[in-house]
Amino acid sequence: MDEADFIEETLSSEQVFDGRLLKVYADRVRLPDGKESTREIIRHPGAVVIVAVLDNGRLLFERQFRYPLRQVFLEMPAGKIDAGEHTLDTARRELREETGYKAKFWRHLGTMHPAIGYADERIEIFWAQGLSYVGAELDHDEILEVSELTVADALLAVRDGEITDAKTITALLWAEKTLSGEWPLPV
Repeated sequence: MDEADFIEETLSSEQVFDGRLLKVYADRVRLPDGKESTREIIRHPGAVVIVAVLDNGRLLFERQFRYPLRQVFLEMPAGKIDAGEHTLDTARRELREETGYKAKFWRHLGTMHPAIGYADERIEIFWAQGLSYVGAELDHDEILEVSELTVADALLAVRDGEITDAKTITALLWAEKTLSGEWPLPV
Protein backbone atom coordinates (compact mmCIF):
# COMPACT_ATOMS: atom_id res chain seq x y z
CA MET A 1 0.00 0.00 0.00
CA ASP A 2 1.18 3.53 -0.68
CA GLU A 3 0.30 6.66 1.29
CA ALA A 4 -2.73 7.45 -0.88
CA ASP A 5 -4.34 4.25 0.39
CA PHE A 6 -4.51 5.74 3.90
CA ILE A 7 -5.79 9.27 3.18
CA GLU A 8 -9.16 10.32 4.60
CA GLU A 9 -11.26 12.91 2.74
CA THR A 10 -12.89 15.69 4.78
CA LEU A 11 -16.62 15.90 3.98
CA SER A 12 -17.54 18.58 6.53
CA SER A 13 -16.00 20.41 9.46
CA GLU A 14 -17.82 22.07 12.35
CA GLN A 15 -16.15 24.13 15.05
CA VAL A 16 -17.65 23.01 18.36
CA PHE A 17 -15.47 25.05 20.74
CA ASP A 18 -13.55 28.32 20.31
CA GLY A 19 -11.22 29.02 23.24
CA ARG A 20 -8.34 31.43 23.80
CA LEU A 21 -5.78 28.67 23.20
CA LEU A 22 -7.62 25.74 21.65
CA LYS A 23 -10.19 25.32 18.91
CA VAL A 24 -12.13 22.04 18.70
CA TYR A 25 -13.66 20.67 15.50
CA ALA A 26 -15.89 17.70 14.67
CA ASP A 27 -15.17 16.56 11.11
CA ARG A 28 -17.03 14.01 8.98
CA VAL A 29 -14.59 12.06 6.83
CA ARG A 30 -14.69 9.48 4.07
CA LEU A 31 -12.33 6.62 4.79
CA PRO A 32 -10.21 5.04 2.03
CA ASP A 33 -12.65 2.10 1.90
CA GLY A 34 -15.59 4.47 1.20
CA LYS A 35 -17.16 4.33 4.69
CA GLU A 36 -17.77 7.51 6.70
CA SER A 37 -16.63 8.37 10.21
CA THR A 38 -16.19 11.30 12.61
CA ARG A 39 -12.88 12.83 13.71
CA GLU A 40 -12.68 15.20 16.68
CA ILE A 41 -9.68 17.51 16.36
CA ILE A 42 -8.08 20.03 18.69
CA ARG A 43 -6.37 22.82 16.77
CA HIS A 44 -3.37 24.29 18.61
CA PRO A 45 -1.11 27.19 17.52
CA GLY A 46 2.07 25.18 18.15
CA ALA A 47 4.85 25.51 20.68
CA VAL A 48 8.60 25.31 21.20
CA VAL A 49 10.80 23.47 23.67
CA ILE A 50 14.37 24.54 24.36
CA VAL A 51 17.39 22.38 25.16
CA ALA A 52 19.27 25.12 27.03
CA VAL A 53 22.87 24.02 27.66
CA LEU A 54 24.79 25.90 30.36
CA ASP A 55 28.57 26.36 30.18
CA ASN A 56 28.92 23.64 32.86
CA GLY A 57 27.18 21.14 30.52
CA ARG A 58 24.01 21.00 32.59
CA LEU A 59 20.57 21.63 31.09
CA LEU A 60 17.97 24.12 32.30
CA PHE A 61 14.70 22.74 33.65
CA GLU A 62 11.59 24.24 35.19
CA ARG A 63 9.30 22.94 37.87
CA GLN A 64 5.75 24.19 37.55
CA PHE A 65 2.14 23.27 38.27
CA ARG A 66 0.11 22.05 35.29
CA TYR A 67 -3.60 22.51 35.93
CA PRO A 68 -5.05 19.80 33.62
CA LEU A 69 -3.32 17.06 35.64
CA ARG A 70 -3.21 19.10 38.86
CA GLN A 71 0.38 18.29 39.64
CA VAL A 72 3.84 19.82 39.52
CA PHE A 73 5.98 18.76 36.55
CA LEU A 74 9.68 18.96 35.81
CA GLU A 75 10.15 20.04 32.20
CA MET A 76 12.40 21.94 29.84
CA PRO A 77 11.62 25.59 29.03
CA ALA A 78 8.80 25.80 26.50
CA GLY A 79 5.95 27.94 25.32
CA LYS A 80 3.23 28.66 22.81
CA ILE A 81 3.93 30.24 19.44
CA ASP A 82 2.09 33.56 19.15
CA ALA A 83 0.18 34.35 15.96
CA GLY A 84 2.59 35.47 13.23
CA GLU A 85 5.65 34.79 15.40
CA HIS A 86 8.65 32.95 13.96
CA THR A 87 9.45 29.83 15.98
CA LEU A 88 13.02 30.97 16.75
CA ASP A 89 11.63 34.23 18.11
CA THR A 90 9.26 32.20 20.29
CA ALA A 91 12.16 30.12 21.61
CA ARG A 92 14.23 33.23 22.40
CA ARG A 93 11.26 34.92 24.10
CA GLU A 94 10.30 31.88 26.19
CA LEU A 95 13.87 31.17 27.32
CA ARG A 96 14.27 34.78 28.43
CA GLU A 97 10.83 35.14 30.06
CA GLU A 98 10.84 31.85 31.94
CA THR A 99 14.49 31.28 32.87
CA GLY A 100 16.05 34.72 32.59
CA TYR A 101 18.69 33.46 30.14
CA LYS A 102 19.53 34.56 26.63
CA ALA A 103 21.66 32.48 24.26
CA LYS A 104 24.31 33.39 21.68
CA PHE A 105 23.96 30.16 19.69
CA TRP A 106 20.67 28.68 18.44
CA ARG A 107 19.84 25.66 16.27
CA HIS A 108 16.55 24.09 15.28
CA LEU A 109 16.77 20.36 16.02
CA GLY A 110 13.45 18.97 14.87
CA THR A 111 9.71 18.76 15.33
CA MET A 112 7.55 16.52 17.50
CA HIS A 113 3.78 15.96 17.48
CA PRO A 114 2.64 15.15 21.03
CA ALA A 115 -0.93 13.98 20.40
CA ILE A 116 -1.38 12.85 16.77
CA GLY A 117 -4.62 10.98 17.49
CA TYR A 118 -6.65 14.10 18.32
CA ALA A 119 -4.60 17.30 17.94
CA ASP A 120 -2.61 19.12 15.26
CA GLU A 121 -0.13 20.57 17.78
CA ARG A 122 3.50 20.60 16.76
CA ILE A 123 6.41 21.40 19.05
CA GLU A 124 9.61 22.75 17.52
CA ILE A 125 12.75 21.63 19.38
CA PHE A 126 15.56 24.19 19.72
CA TRP A 127 19.15 23.98 20.99
CA ALA A 128 20.49 27.02 22.88
CA GLN A 129 24.09 27.53 24.03
CA GLY A 130 26.30 30.39 25.14
CA LEU A 131 23.83 31.30 27.86
CA SER A 132 24.03 34.44 29.95
CA TYR A 133 21.65 35.41 32.73
CA VAL A 134 19.77 38.68 32.16
CA GLY A 135 16.74 38.22 34.45
CA ALA A 136 13.38 36.50 34.07
CA GLU A 137 10.13 38.19 33.03
CA LEU A 138 7.43 35.65 33.85
CA ASP A 139 3.92 36.06 32.49
CA HIS A 140 1.42 37.27 35.09
CA ASP A 141 0.00 33.75 35.50
CA GLU A 142 3.30 31.81 35.63
CA ILE A 143 4.91 30.50 38.80
CA LEU A 144 7.93 28.31 38.28
CA GLU A 145 11.31 27.33 39.65
CA VAL A 146 14.36 27.02 37.39
CA SER A 147 16.90 24.28 38.04
CA GLU A 148 19.85 22.55 36.37
CA LEU A 149 20.32 18.85 35.68
CA THR A 150 22.90 16.80 33.87
CA VAL A 151 21.59 14.76 30.95
CA ALA A 152 22.33 11.58 32.93
CA ASP A 153 20.33 12.78 35.94
CA ALA A 154 17.46 13.92 33.70
CA LEU A 155 17.35 10.51 32.00
CA LEU A 156 17.24 8.83 35.43
CA ALA A 157 14.35 11.16 36.30
CA VAL A 158 12.54 9.89 33.17
CA ARG A 159 13.22 6.28 34.19
CA ASP A 160 12.01 6.96 37.73
CA GLY A 161 8.81 8.68 36.60
CA GLU A 162 9.86 12.13 37.81
CA ILE A 163 9.83 13.47 34.23
CA THR A 164 6.79 12.33 32.25
CA ASP A 165 6.30 15.33 29.95
CA ALA A 166 6.50 14.16 26.31
CA LYS A 167 8.17 17.26 24.89
CA THR A 168 10.87 17.12 27.57
CA ILE A 169 11.51 13.43 27.02
CA THR A 170 11.78 13.99 23.25
CA ALA A 171 14.11 16.97 23.73
CA LEU A 172 16.23 14.92 26.15
CA LEU A 173 16.69 12.29 23.45
CA TRP A 174 18.06 15.01 21.17
CA ALA A 175 20.24 16.39 23.97
CA GLU A 176 21.72 13.01 24.84
CA LYS A 177 22.43 12.13 21.20
CA THR A 178 23.83 15.59 20.42
CA LEU A 179 26.06 15.87 23.49
CA SER A 180 27.42 12.35 22.90
CA GLY A 181 28.37 13.36 19.34
CA GLU A 182 26.08 10.72 17.83
CA TRP A 183 23.80 13.35 16.25
CA PRO A 184 25.73 16.46 15.15
CA LEU A 185 24.01 19.82 15.47
CA PRO A 186 22.32 20.87 12.22
CA VAL A 187 24.18 23.50 10.23
